[in-house]
Amino acid sequence: MTDIGRSPDAYARAGVDIAAGNAAVARYRELLGQWRHPDQLDAIGGFGGIFRMPGDERRALVASNDGVGTKILIAAELQRYDTVGADLVNHCVNDILVVNATPLFFLDYFAVGKLDPAVAAEVVGGCARACRAHNCALLGGETAEMPGLYAPGHFDLAGTIVGTVEVAEVPNPADVIPGDAIVGLPAVGLHTNGYSLARSLIPPEEWSVPMPDGGGTYGDALLAPHPSYYDDVRAIQRVARVKTMAHITGGGLLENVPRTLPENVKAVFEQQRWTVPAIQRELVRRGSLDLEERYRTFNMGVGYTLVVGLSDAAAAVAASPGASVVGWIEARSGSEPRVVVHPARDDA
Repeated sequence: MTDIGRSPDAYARAGVDIAAGNAAVARYRELLGQWRHPDQLDAIGGFGGIFRMPGDERRALVASNDGVGTKILIAAELQRYDTVGADLVNHCVNDILVVNATPLFFLDYFAVGKLDPAVAAEVVGGCARACRAHNCALLGGETAEMPGLYAPGHFDLAGTIVGTVEVAEVPNPADVIPGDAIVGLPAVGLHTNGYSLARSLIPPEEWSVPMPDGGGTYGDALLAPHPSYYDDVRAIQRVARVKTMAHITGGGLLENVPRTLPENVKAVFEQQRWTVPAIQRELVRRGSLDLEERYRTFNMGVGYTLVVGLSDAAAAVAASPGASVVGWIEARSGSEPRVVVHPARDDA
């Protein structure tokens, strides 16, 4: 089994220091703690910030912003620009879904060294398609041309989403108790995290090479879309009481799941209960990644988790194709890890 401990060496060697990122967030919290707006509400895990709706104390706005990470370098190298915009929107939708929010509107930020209108249209077109799928208005955003800051052919992409939620329907970690089940929704690839390590292990000259499993090229696998879990979650909520949720992004299961749990419990996962995508198995093999590195860097096949009562688990799984019970909740003492992962027999 594994839990959070040392910094993942392979990811740090690839240029990403998760521990430094966590330290920066701690400093941000210190700064933000010096003053607080009276209508700012706490959000579980910080996946989305919550602000009370002016004039209506029963409702709140939920906001989040994010990027696509260095996945855009692969898109630029392969000149495949039509999916990263949807990746961005879906990532942001999932983040505010954790606090049960429904998307209202989205704004994109597209920055380049030299603007190519056709490329910009493909990227933003992906944002527009994903927004339409969620009945979410794309209000526009910012296109910035900054020669000298970005190399030729390179770009950056980020976005901000705003949604709404009934305050009474924001999940409460205190509701999670030992014996609850953890339902996982499947990941189809890396989504939008772990790409700096992936690019260091699978170089550009291999991106057009077919993968051994016959499921397309390495480039296809690396650019596999980041799905939205909105419809799956709403389907599960119609048949089960969902206590808390987590979007499995940077930090993997080890760092995202604890953000939505009380201190007196731990999440226990059994990897044999789900399938790890072939591209992630290949990265684990190439990088000789130990258990902590793989479960802290990649989603390892679980893109989203929901904690439900054990009596609701069967109905929750039946409501969403591909969903499965991936673990459970146990009592935790003060010194125990927040997350434990039991690897599959061939993954030890």
